[in-house]
Amino acid sequence: MDSTASNSPRQRGGASVLDGLSQDDRVAYEQIDTEVDYVGHRSFARPGTEEALFGEAAEQVTVPEWTQFPEVPEEIKSARAPRTALSARDEARLFLRYNYARYRLAKLVAAQRRRRSAGRARQMVVWYRRAQEARADLVRANMALVLAMAKRTRIPNVEFGELVSEGNMALLRSVEKFDVSRGFKFSTYACRSILKSFNRLATKTGRYRQHFPTEYDPDLERSDYDVHKHEMQREQSIGALADILDHNRAKLTQVEQTVVRERFALGRHGKGGRGRTLAEVGKMVGLTNERVRQIQKLALEKIRMVLDEEYLVA
Repeated sequence: MDSTASNSPRQRGGASVLDGLSQDDRVAYEQIDTEVDYVGHRSFARPGTEEALFGEAAEQVTVPEWTQFPEVPEEIKSARAPRTALSARDEARLFLRYNYARYRLAKLVAAQRRRRSAGRARQMVVWYRRAQEARADLVRANMALVLAMAKRTRIPNVEFGELVSEGNMALLRSVEKFDVSRGFKFSTYACRSILKSFNRLATKTGRYRQHFPTEYDPDLERSDYDVHKHEMQREQSIGALADILDHNRAKLTQVEQTVVRERFALGRHGKGGRGRTLAEVGKMVGLTNERVRQIQKLALEKIRMVLDEEYLVA
């Protein structure tokens, strides 16, 4: 038998355990970790703790609704309705509920690993949901901390929404680690954690910028295929023209060859460069500008005929 089979409460006899669960309960059961952490408290071992925290007579905690819009620039001031923060008593009660639910769930998970039970699986789902609800209440009650810290922080090249997202992750980790028995306010603990996460983000962004100093912008990217294609065609044309001149397949006279080579800077080996003007070529061959132009035109017509016959016809 695989030694890892006993490490998960869902490994052995899964079908029989899940048979008594609804579809929603099955989904919740599959989401339960094989190891559940919690922050202990001296009251958890007392018999009346469950009734005091989750019983019908348990004191209810009202968590103000919170809607966050990180895409709104922080510089814009908007009118907000007054928001009542949790009292220290309500905050402590929520943390006790959260960690007591995880405490009970951890014991059930450990027992389920030893011997699976459908009834225990249903209890695991109940305590898992209670833990998730308490966690959601704590996060919602403290979401304003993230926004407040993000507005005070300026990190170059980091968008405000990304900063808020990083702060939210730090808030979730703070909820999981906070020990209410120490007597500190959660906001003090969470704000330090959020600011540390911002510092880590700034360090990571700085390192990234050292390797990638500019952002990739696809709109600024342009294919250089046309440029390369034009250069290739130009090189091929010069090569073909030089080959015709070197072997005189166009039957050019000596003057016609000189005019074409000097006008288009072909040289004796087809090397490109700056061509000479009509006047400069005229001085070389002892002819007027107009006569040089006529000779050039006639020579190019002869060359074009050879190109059409030898290079352009498939």
